[in-house]
Amino acid sequence: MSARQAQATLPRPQGLPPAEWRVSDAPVDYATALAAMDARVAAIAAGQAAELVWLLEHPPLYTAGTSAKNDELIEPRFPVHRVGRGGQFTYHGPGQRVVYAMLDLNRRKPDVRAYVAMLEEWIISTLASFNVRGERCEDRIGVWVRRPDKGDGFEDKIAAIGIRVRHWISLHGIAINVEPDLGHFSGIVPCGVSERRYGVTSLADLGISATMTDLDVALRREFETLFGPAESR
Repeated sequence: MSARQAQATLPRPQGLPPAEWRVSDAPVDYATALAAMDARVAAIAAGQAAELVWLLEHPPLYTAGTSAKNDELIEPRFPVHRVGRGGQFTYHGPGQRVVYAMLDLNRRKPDVRAYVAMLEEWIISTLASFNVRGERCEDRIGVWVRRPDKGDGFEDKIAAIGIRVRHWISLHGIAINVEPDLGHFSGIVPCGVSERRYGVTSLADLGISATMTDLDVALRREFETLFGPAESR
């Protein structure tokens, strides 16, 4: 068991209402999503709203986290948004399921490392539903898939994690590649990882025929196992 896996505990306290589960069918503008997250986090912190798990897709864009370096933006072919989440550059676009999780860590467990480990566990258990073995790496954030077909020691990233915490309420979350245009990642150094043996993959690239709805079903099932009940509203 890895050190981060051992940290993957985030108890759900008694009396916490089910998280709201929301799925947006149409692509959501990035600035609109940020504003909605900010408003919801403020409401959760004030005790005026339940936790929210929001599943969506964005139009093609790049985001730069707090650790992003300018030289890691190779070709700004899409709008670039500099945001307060942790991490470096990443790509969002059609065919990628973005999940924004606004959870009350103050009531669950005010531990950022434990929360990140739980997000990794959520992704790994979701991928297992499609017979994909996702793995965490001690020196890299996100979830990775070994690619012996490409060479010894090769791994591809299938899911990214980038979070921010305000008033111990989480913002941002995870992104899982279902069937995006993987060529769009070449405009950046994804998450600052530039070694040739580390690339990017998707369910489709791995030969998995899964729809976004298929992934959503698995995500909800595994979320409820790990984090507790959720309700569609």
